[in-house]
Amino acid sequence: MEKEKQVPRANAPPAEAAPEREPEEMPRIYVASLSDYNAGRLHGRWIDAAQDDDSLWVEVEAMLNASAEPIAEEWAIHDYEGFGPLRLGEYDDLPSVAKVGRGIAEHGPAYAHWAAIVGIHDPDELDRFEDVFLGHAESVEAYAEQLLDDLGYTEEVVERSLPEFLQPYVRLDVEGFARDLELSGDITTSEGEGGVYVFDQNR
Repeated sequence: MEKEKQVPRANAPPAEAAPEREPEEMPRIYVASLSDYNAGRLHGRWIDAAQDDDSLWVEVEAMLNASAEPIAEEWAIHDYEGFGPLRLGEYDDLPSVAKVGRGIAEHGPAYAHWAAIVGIHDPDELDRFEDVFLGHAESVEAYAEQLLDDLGYTEEVVERSLPEFLQPYVRLDVEGFARDLELSGDITTSEGEGGVYVFDQNR
């Protein structure tokens, strides 16, 4: 029976990992009146999602109060922008949407990728973002290669163990190491912005 491969834990982000950065577009949602929609009219407004819950409710209520329908009480999210890979549902609750919106505004696109992984309805998981986010790398392999360097394995295995004339001919299996990091659950990745966002969900 083949012995199960053991990979070191990804305890630190690679030195070249990009910091959290501002989103290219701020998260916002288009909230529409369902009474108007059912009457064949489109009535709604774009609302900044990166605000506190009460302010978001105030804007939704203002939209409903401006409706031509005598009774306009129900609403739905008909469109959204600035949430990256995250997919919002028509009837997602506003506090959850607002929490994610604020997170994206504070931390940049990486937060949207984290929300896409864990969902928007578990605030405790969303709050773990700063603990689990390891950075943005060009690829999973680039992250794994930098991690090996940071842990000192590249120097130990290649540079110290081999004479200099042999070192150019020996390299670690970075692709295999990267694959095992993901398969073992040591890291979780999400593609975006020309690379991958890397998370350690075990923290």
